[in-house]
Amino acid sequence: MTTTIIYIGSFLALLGVLITIHEYGHFIFARIFNVHVQRFSIGMGPVVYKRLDKHGTEFAISAFPLGGYVSMITNKLIELEPEVKEGLSAEQIKNTFDSKPKWQRALIMFAGPLANFLLSIFIFSFIFLNTPDPQTIAVIKSSDSSIEMRATSDFLIKGDQIYSINSVVISDPKDISLELLSYAGYTGIINLGIKRPDINSIIDVGIRVVDFLPNSESQSNPLKYLGLDVEYKMKPVIGSVIKSGPADNANLRANDIIYKIGNSKINYASDIRNVISSMPNENVLVDVYRDGDLVQVPLRIGASQNEDGNEVGIIGLSFGTNRSLLESFSKGVFETYNLSKKTLQFIGKMLTGNMGTDNLSGPIGIAQMAGNTAQAGFVPFMYLMALLSISLGVLNLLPIPVLDGGQLTLLGLEAIRGKPLADRTENLVYTGGALMVGALMIFAIFNDISRFI
Repeated sequence: MTTTIIYIGSFLALLGVLITIHEYGHFIFARIFNVHVQRFSIGMGPVVYKRLDKHGTEFAISAFPLGGYVSMITNKLIELEPEVKEGLSAEQIKNTFDSKPKWQRALIMFAGPLANFLLSIFIFSFIFLNTPDPQTIAVIKSSDSSIEMRATSDFLIKGDQIYSINSVVISDPKDISLELLSYAGYTGIINLGIKRPDINSIIDVGIRVVDFLPNSESQSNPLKYLGLDVEYKMKPVIGSVIKSGPADNANLRANDIIYKIGNSKINYASDIRNVISSMPNENVLVDVYRDGDLVQVPLRIGASQNEDGNEVGIIGLSFGTNRSLLESFSKGVFETYNLSKKTLQFIGKMLTGNMGTDNLSGPIGIAQMAGNTAQAGFVPFMYLMALLSISLGVLNLLPIPVLDGGQLTLLGLEAIRGKPLADRTENLVYTGGALMVGALMIFAIFNDISRFI
């Protein structure tokens, strides 16, 4: 029972925030341009709660949480329902939505998706500011023999670090799968930019692919399909130093990059434990890069007992650096941009058949994800909210009537033609758009149900 409450509650909280933010974008720009808003509704269908503000706008919660809307006064509405004019001031009747310049109407329509993108930037920035940057690198553990046969330049060896894919720099290891997914259905060369610990320059390794990632199974693990097994290792960049510990006593500092301990070269944070564990209470020289300069620091390794009661070496520091507010915001903007671009690419690949439509999730799938992430913790739940906010923003910009992108498209046609579409044509267009959205929703729900069968 408790689990059910968590799933339902997290689902409603997730949708409630996303819909409210989206509709508030439309609402606030309508207010800026003096367009009267009749109703601001969270949810669709019968109204279960409402209240009026001083401007005469009805704020409502409706029965079905899958959506929301901002209802604005239009000349067409006044023509069809003259009684609407009752209770409206002359100023409100004068400032209808369709009386506004096209650029203002376009901004009102675009403001909903914009609000979703801004929400994702805020969430990502908050997450990045409050969680350490693990400074992780994707390191090749092994590659199957087919890679060497398909390689067009150089070759891959164990320990190679994946730096870029077709010149797109990988700033976060999770971006590797996203970048590879964007090549679903591709035939040609995928160039991996490779760093090797003993070589300073980037090595390009071209891998020839034919109809890359042809099905949902391969798309679930692009690296494996390519023929690579990778592990993720942390760079030896000091995040924090334990006060009065061996590293602190040696004056090691946050952001120092450990290069050598004694005669042992350090490539990854995990190498440090391997080197010092057998050296308790020994004095060593540690080479670190500090602000670009190589500095040598004398260190006396500390000692601690492991689970077996044996004495092992310790130095008292942790890895993973903190980001500044500006760094967090910059990364939040990039993450939102990158995921928006990838979402659009994946939609295109679904339409061309290069990506499985079983990736689509409806309300049941979203409820499951919301419940799972809510139980995992606050940060995973907020990350899911940012991802879905991006999806909502991108989907609403598609040129489908009844969606914001469709209305922007109609505004563009109006600008080209010099007049809006005829009423009958416009009604047909909106009906077609509604049917498309309805069919997509039904298909997504069918996908959700099929996962449980």
